[in-house]
Amino acid sequence: MPIRLLTRGVSEQQREAHDPVSPFERPLLAPFRPKVAPPNPHINGWRSKMQWLKISLVSVLSLATATSGALAQSFTPPPPVGPTRPLDGEATPAACEQFGYQINDLERDGRARGAPMVSTAPVTQMTGALPPPPPPPPPPSPPPLAYAPQTADSVVVTGSRIRQEGLVSTSPVRPGPQPGDTERYPDAPTNAVVVTAENPVSTLAIDVDTASYSNVRRFLNDGSLPPRDAVRVEELINYFDYGYERPRSRAQPFTVFTEVSASPWAEGRQILHVGLQGYELQSRERPALNLVFLVDVSGSMWSPDKLPLAQQALNTLIDQLRPQDRVGIVVYAGAAGAVLQPTPGDQRLRIRCAVNALRAGGSTAGGAGLALAYRMAEANFDRDRVNRVVLLTDGDFNVGVTSDQRLEDFVAERRESGVYLSVYGFGRGNYNDTMMQAISQAGNGTAGYIDTIHEANRLFRDDFSSSIFPIADDVKVQIEFNPAQVAEWRLIGYETRLLNREDFNNDAVDAGDAGSGATVTAIYEITPPGGPTQVDPLRYAVPSTNSRDGELAFVRVRYKLPGEDDSRLMEQVVQADAVRPSESTRWALSVAAFGQRLRGDPWLSDDFGWDDIRGLASGAVGRDQDGLRREFIGLIDRASELERRTP
Repeated sequence: MPIRLLTRGVSEQQREAHDPVSPFERPLLAPFRPKVAPPNPHINGWRSKMQWLKISLVSVLSLATATSGALAQSFTPPPPVGPTRPLDGEATPAACEQFGYQINDLERDGRARGAPMVSTAPVTQMTGALPPPPPPPPPPSPPPLAYAPQTADSVVVTGSRIRQEGLVSTSPVRPGPQPGDTERYPDAPTNAVVVTAENPVSTLAIDVDTASYSNVRRFLNDGSLPPRDAVRVEELINYFDYGYERPRSRAQPFTVFTEVSASPWAEGRQILHVGLQGYELQSRERPALNLVFLVDVSGSMWSPDKLPLAQQALNTLIDQLRPQDRVGIVVYAGAAGAVLQPTPGDQRLRIRCAVNALRAGGSTAGGAGLALAYRMAEANFDRDRVNRVVLLTDGDFNVGVTSDQRLEDFVAERRESGVYLSVYGFGRGNYNDTMMQAISQAGNGTAGYIDTIHEANRLFRDDFSSSIFPIADDVKVQIEFNPAQVAEWRLIGYETRLLNREDFNNDAVDAGDAGSGATVTAIYEITPPGGPTQVDPLRYAVPSTNSRDGELAFVRVRYKLPGEDDSRLMEQVVQADAVRPSESTRWALSVAAFGQRLRGDPWLSDDFGWDDIRGLASGAVGRDQDGLRREFIGLIDRASELERRTP
């Protein structure tokens, strides 16, 4: 790190020009950087210069200590693994002691064996054991039984470039949150019905996230209906696999599925089902990994559904590592620091010990943690690897930079370095979904919510490839409807992923990213001409002169291959002929109806109730080897019962 000489005649602009910390990192690290007073203008000569040189050296050493050496441009490789340092095995206290990590081997306060206890001391060491814990804080307040939706002007929709007028729900308002509950969700008014003659084009960034589904499941299993804004219908739909035809070429990483069928909840209307299937990388095609685990170890993470569950999730991910992969670990609480230098993936025991030694305590300097994690990932950047920061947190940033917008700007700036960001949420009561959606979308990454160890296994074992290995960046979908075949259309979900029409061809506009084997599904409700329209026709509408008989819509998909700057284009015609809905369409519609009803969607008829949704799903379960579809039917029953009990 260059040493700045703070002498007379050196301007603040000159000092900043030689500052190794970028302008985006300065506000994030400001609370943790040493404060150095300007030189006294009345002191002259070499004595003054030597005094300020000494102060500068002390400042640099203080900063290096406070950030655990994570700001260095290179890292010392870990000691070689010898006969007394096995590559893998159980992370017992004795096994981890040889690496300098202290693992608690006692059951205390009902916690599982080996689970870390609470520490309020800042984490500053590069490796080794953390300080012993004080008694844990009292447990958080239980989640509220109900939640009131936010108003349309309370939170700006993150990730959407189209501003919509808020639509009033026709469902009854649920009671507000209980005191102490600070969960935050992005406000997203339900998509409006659009007259095709006025606007025939729908443009959106794809969304492969599934955080909303597991979060909704958590609310229902806890005995309460979810907040309306916690329900993102597209993430519920995309939680499931639909068996689309798989691509055969990595160069064209998507196949497009379309199907037109009758709407199950509105007579006279139709459904357009659009699906993308991503190319699945073979094991030999998967590049090496440069991962940095960024773990929130603040006091809010102490409960069993937070840090202990995050540690189990990371151990599942560690199981998937290969010798060519590299993993480092950065943590943050009252301060931020690195607890594991980049380590080969076959040294799993060392990595497990570093993970299992983590303890929770203190405030939450998440901004500084992000900065340090990116610096570690960039210091080991390799264009031929997947370079990714994996953040595990409840999203409760309360020290340093806490603004969602400033964090989003920082992550967006770091995106240009080629480092991706994946965000995984944990816990209840203070879960900040708004922040996590903002930074994951800005960081070319994905967002998930882990409510159980089964969800951790799904994300980090069963769907490991789609979570980690990218196949396409900035994926956008554009649907142009034929006014001669479609009088009105409505996109179900994707409220926070909408793009302007002109964004589709602009390669500078960021959009969603897809991982290996990922599927993306979008559902449109459409009304044919002469059908039961919901918007009065214009008196002076200009009739279409180019009907293209037989074509209902035209689908365009634009994407970039990883590492490329210029996008590629796929196009496909959708024929107007309606067919009997396939099993995949019926299942997608049952999930779409489930989400719309939870959100109080004004466009879903009250006549289409929980029994109808359950019947639609029960007839489309098909082969359910992992049991996820049967679990979903159980969630329908829970939601139905809770709605009956809600005043």
